[in-house]
Amino acid sequence: MAIIPRLKEEYKNRVIKALTEEFSYKNVMQVPKLQKIVISKGVGAAVADKKLIDYAVDELTKISGQKAISTISKKDVAAFKLRKGMPIGVKVTLRGVKMYEFLDRLVTASLPRVRDFNGIKANGFDGRGNYNLGITEQIIFPEIDIDKVNKIGGMDITFVTSASTDKEAKSLLSELGLPFKKN
Repeated sequence: MAIIPRLKEEYKNRVIKALTEEFSYKNVMQVPKLQKIVISKGVGAAVADKKLIDYAVDELTKISGQKAISTISKKDVAAFKLRKGMPIGVKVTLRGVKMYEFLDRLVTASLPRVRDFNGIKANGFDGRGNYNLGITEQIIFPEIDIDKVNKIGGMDITFVTSASTDKEAKSLLSELGLPFKKN
């Protein structure tokens, strides 16, 4: 028997009804849904030290529960001593069960560990229904052992939804539990 994540059940049972009432959709298929979560981390210091990419891949793999891949530079930048094809960052794309489990852990365990936390900013939408969230320290995730961290760094988390407007996407993410700041 397959395990169904808590947030996926909540989406089916509660969120679809709430969004249908708010935006008066005529069909269940019109209700926006979360398609994928992309976690990316730039490692600019990897130009000098190649092991930093391995550490970042390991950290992102622990955080997401899925193997992360390194991203490579697309062009030469002489000012940064960067050559085309050098590893410069790390990313992982989550879909399905792992996506919902990561979102659940982010909302319930990680975001409350941020110092002086009073919600996430609501200005990270891109106009097409996607939301970008910047995390300044990777140590907010319980999977990361603070004693084994060699360098504290941040990461970007992108929530890709099927919503056509930012208002619909914000309502969807709020219903799924993301704590937006009150205006």
